[in-house]
Amino acid sequence: MQPTSRTIPSRSAKRAHYDEETVYSILDEALFCTVSCVINGQPFSIPTAFARYENVLYLHGSVGSHFIREIEKGIPVCITVMLTDALVVAKSAFSHSVNYRSVILFSTAEKIEEYDKKVEVLKWITEKIVPNSWGYLRPMTESEVRKTTVLGFKIEEASAKTRTGMPNDEKEDLDLPIWSGLIPLRSGRGIPVADDFSKNVPLPEHLRHLS
Repeated sequence: MQPTSRTIPSRSAKRAHYDEETVYSILDEALFCTVSCVINGQPFSIPTAFARYENVLYLHGSVGSHFIREIEKGIPVCITVMLTDALVVAKSAFSHSVNYRSVILFSTAEKIEEYDKKVEVLKWITEKIVPNSWGYLRPMTESEVRKTTVLGFKIEEASAKTRTGMPNDEKEDLDLPIWSGLIPLRSGRGIPVADDFSKNVPLPEHLRHLS
């Protein structure tokens, strides 16, 4: 991906990455993105689940969603993702920071009309949220698929931005007797909890090893 005026950060540009490997790896790890746009002069920003396949980011929503109906028209959108890895605790509040990996993407929607492709994309999204679950679940009905809009966004104008490492304290602060370092942040899938209708249903194999 080539940098553009919209994907070059105005600050800490050296932290930006434009290679597919970096951008795709962040998108593939993140479960949710935020889609932002302007509709009739009013800004909107909606978080949603998504999946990437090759150079396209896919998301879905109800055919009755006002937001989905507007962005499917092809208006410009900005899609963002952020993964936080650690809080960076410095010797001064001014030098505190965060270790993170993020992606910003500018694109327009392509509505997926083909029935089989819609089902395939819905499978990708489902499998990303709960791996190996598609074949276990009750199959989606044709009515359910028809009630769902699937949109694809080409990943062409995008950049990643990351921060790693320890605090960058001011030189004159380095010898102060104040603790500095990292507080790691961890997120993951916990132990599944059954609802009242599944208390006597054995936990399926694909849910036993979530992490």
